[in-house]
Amino acid sequence: MRDLSKNIIKSPLGELPLKQKRNLNGGSFREKTGALRKLLKKHAELVYLSAPHCVQEAGGEEAPEKENGNVDPKGWWFSDVQARSFSALQQCEESLGLDESVKAVREAVRIQGPFDGILGFSQGAAFVAMLCFLQEQKLEPEFSFRFAIFVAGFRSACEEHKRFYNSPLEIPSLHVFGLEDRVIPDSMSRELLLSFQDPQVLTHPGGHFVPAASAHRQTYQDFLNRF
Repeated sequence: MRDLSKNIIKSPLGELPLKQKRNLNGGSFREKTGALRKLLKKHAELVYLSAPHCVQEAGGEEAPEKENGNVDPKGWWFSDVQARSFSALQQCEESLGLDESVKAVREAVRIQGPFDGILGFSQGAAFVAMLCFLQEQKLEPEFSFRFAIFVAGFRSACEEHKRFYNSPLEIPSLHVFGLEDRVIPDSMSRELLLSFQDPQVLTHPGGHFVPAASAHRQTYQDFLNRF
């Protein structure tokens, strides 16, 4: 997002959290967030990044071409290493693909940045929380995000990811989630709040989407105007 001089890199996470849900890439996520771009056009420019991993449907077959011409669904990591699939509810000891995803963001920041902030949706929001941890631990010198926005975020259920939640993060954060979300229940998004020192919250009565009605404008704008 950019308010003339401001940028935010927006992680494209689609609906990767449950195996039966179809997933997005950067292009399709851009199409689905047109209302948000319009809402924030005077405050921010959104730059969309596709995750590096191709997502397979729950039978091991690659997802077919999607309606509206969207193809090539992507994900940030797999909770099922053998099936190369992902579920936000799946307990696992280890994951697959996270290092490649961090590298993809690092390259995007190096080539297209710098960016003032970062936003993620669904699995992307969970991934953004990990990136914030890496930044605060000074493990990724390319990262210099001043704020983060999480839409339908959650904590990863993978055992090897517990290190990302050892202590609250200092980065200013806005957490957005729906009270009727059936993909990522609001209880999971509330659990992510514990990973941040002073989280700001915006709830809406809907489900698994990025809210951008006029009723939400002030909260987004007030948060962005801090930076």
